Amino acid sequence: MMHLFSFRYGCRCHYRRMAGVVRKFFVASMFMWIVPVAILYGFNHNVFPGTTQLSSHTHTLLSGFLAVISVNIVIAFYICMAMKEPSERHVPDPTFLAAAKASITESTPAENDECSQDRNKQE
Repeated sequence: MMHLFSFRYGCRCHYRRMAGVVRKFFVASMFMWIVPVAILYGFNHNVFPGTTQLSSHTHTLLSGFLAVISVNIVIAFYICMAMKEPSERHVPDPTFLAAAKASITESTPAENDECSQDRNKQE
């Protein structure tokens, strides 16, 4: 019964962790849309000081370049957050490992002879 409780608790913790990962992905995705659109809006509506003095060509290039750079910065932050996530390695169940090792070592000599005869036939 204790094993079942720990399994349920482990799943609940796993789902909670996955919900956090999905939430971070959603937030990063939203920023990848919002930040470049805000930069383009700011340049087109002269929110940033000094943009009225730029030529039309320079204005378009600068706003597009900054929008692309902002998306790359958001992606870099998302990668850094993902790298800081705790990574738990899967630990197999000890009873399963013991049963698997026992089944390997309990093979009878007759089975081993049959396996070696099969190998000789294949050669």
